[in-house]
Amino acid sequence: MAKSRPTTQASKSSPATCFRKWMLRAALFGILCVTCGWLDTIKEQWYVFDPPFLHELAQEAVVAFPNNPEGMIQHILTNLTTTYPQPSNTISLNTNSTEWVFNNAGGAMGAMYIIHASITEYLIIFGTPLGTEGHTGLHTADDYFHILVGEQWAFRPGALEMERYKPGDVHFLPRGTAKQYKMHEGCFAMEYARGWIPLMMPFGLADTFTSTLDVPTLYHTVRITAREMIKNILIGKI
Repeated sequence: MAKSRPTTQASKSSPATCFRKWMLRAALFGILCVTCGWLDTIKEQWYVFDPPFLHELAQEAVVAFPNNPEGMIQHILTNLTTTYPQPSNTISLNTNSTEWVFNNAGGAMGAMYIIHASITEYLIIFGTPLGTEGHTGLHTADDYFHILVGEQWAFRPGALEMERYKPGDVHFLPRGTAKQYKMHEGCFAMEYARGWIPLMMPFGLADTFTSTLDVPTLYHTVRITAREMIKNILIGKI
């Protein structure tokens, strides 16, 4: 007489059980979507920086230290630490202006100095003395790119003429939009983004895994960003 086969776990799963599992997953996904949508409506309460203030600060730096990126950066830091004295229970700033790391993203390469990084905002100095070109990325944050030195060109699909940004100008990129951009030789900018910053990080790190394999830069980028985000979380800055 043939022996009966032991019943496997897979055979025990009934259609009703599978249906309940998928309904639970759908419910959890729906709750996640609703939660994210709600958080998106209240994220403004965690913003500290004011775009018009930063634009004015960048323009002041351009006038005070023309064609002098180092002087501009020190001017920006001095004004920021005067406005937001450190240590602060409102916002944490990284005042170590020697802490630069390479940044490869969207095919473009430069270096950045992270002044501030939190869940909803970041403020950096980005640029290169050599020039670079690439894709801006498609982000979940509004991006304000304040030109300090040099010149940036930009273009979006369908445009027949390029956008040109010079020192003192701000290139505003609303979230959900993308462009091709080019930074000419000796171009540096102060970049401010407000929105969900962690969701921007895959774009900022992807080239490391697909192209450069620059592990030390990856380590320092993650280390500095995580350190600054944690410092801000600890004082209640989301």
